[in-house]
Amino acid sequence: MIVVTGANGHLGRGVVEALTTRVPPSKIAAAVREPARAEALAARGVAVRAADFADPASLLAAFSGAEQVLIVSVDRLGEEGRRLHREAIDAARAAGAGRVLYTSHMGTHAASPFSDHFAAEAVLAGGGPFTALRHGFYAESALHLIGRGFDLGEIRAPEDGPVSWTARADLAEADAAILAGEGRFDGVTPPLIAPEAFTMADLAAIASEITGREVRRVVETDDAWREGAVARGVPAPMADALLAMYRAARRGDFAATDPALGRLLERRPRTMRDVLAGLLGPAKS
Repeated sequence: MIVVTGANGHLGRGVVEALTTRVPPSKIAAAVREPARAEALAARGVAVRAADFADPASLLAAFSGAEQVLIVSVDRLGEEGRRLHREAIDAARAAGAGRVLYTSHMGTHAASPFSDHFAAEAVLAGGGPFTALRHGFYAESALHLIGRGFDLGEIRAPEDGPVSWTARADLAEADAAILAGEGRFDGVTPPLIAPEAFTMADLAAIASEITGREVRRVVETDDAWREGAVARGVPAPMADALLAMYRAARRGDFAATDPALGRLLERRPRTMRDVLAGLLGPAKS
């Protein structure tokens, strides 16, 4: 049995759906907080199990009989996120899972904005077979950061650096391939990323080219950007985390490219240029 957590979320559901094309659905379990929202998966023959990272007993039950457990990282920061990941990993091991997989992030290290992932990788390395899936930055995250920038004609953000923005659907497909045994990684994977890296200035130029309307890149100081983000309602801890990400991008933490994702997909992964063409091209205008 392959158990996938967070299967009501974008990534987790994508992994489960891709898995159903590779292994019998009867060998897949979707671990979710709200089973009623996973009825479509149940209708395809996937087992739906109630699981809440805040309830270790529910995780033990959800992971029962699992040969592999994919732990999709939670959207919590700091000690809460580290605790939830640790408890999920411990529960998977206690349930007897042969391999624990975890969705980590490219560029992760002890001093990175993604030190929570680094902490989870350390727990994984503490015992038993594991795979830390070092995902690239979601292309959808870039769109979230840009917000209404394309409509307004300017992208306002702190100084940044190249990022190999990666389509979430491509990562879901790659994770499914690994779970299905089409690619095997022991320990930390190479960066699973798109083949091109782009700065915000690059994205503004691409958007201008696609739409025929000028999109400017406006660089704000770190302090001004943080102050504006908090004023717009972004919680201060989240604003600090995003600012740390921009600073890491300046250092080149997310500029790498690697062929590993393309090998898993057996095709060229989509780049941010492809994503913007689909979003802003003539068919979408």
